[in-house]
Amino acid sequence: MDETPAYAPADLADELVAACRTTVGDDLRSVVYFDASHEEQLYLRSDLEADADLVGFADNERLGFRSQRIYEDTELGDYQYTIRAFDFGYLTRVIEDGHGAFVTTDELPTDRFDELAAAVHGVLAGHEPI
Repeated sequence: MDETPAYAPADLADELVAACRTTVGDDLRSVVYFDASHEEQLYLRSDLEADADLVGFADNERLGFRSQRIYEDTELGDYQYTIRAFDFGYLTRVIEDGHGAFVTTDELPTDRFDELAAAVHGVLAGHEPI
């Protein structure tokens, strides 16, 4: 996208997009940053339409803030990330300390989702929530 991010700080936005591009390359479809009250699309691949219900997606992914608390101290260990599968792609959501990102991709091998989530988590952990 050519626009300068309006909500996410530019360094956070640049780092998130770079981490995702480095991890999944041309399979990256979009990157959205969000917190409890705002969302911002940081990247959209040029062959995709910008008509997705971004607010609706973000509202749904915000439920992860609650899920993260529910899953604390379980025998499964710490909650890491969520993958959602769709007909034409995948959505990976990562939440860290009051903010998060969801990243959409084309189909990937399972281990690439682990790599993507780790990359996004690393960027989010390096920044304070807005």
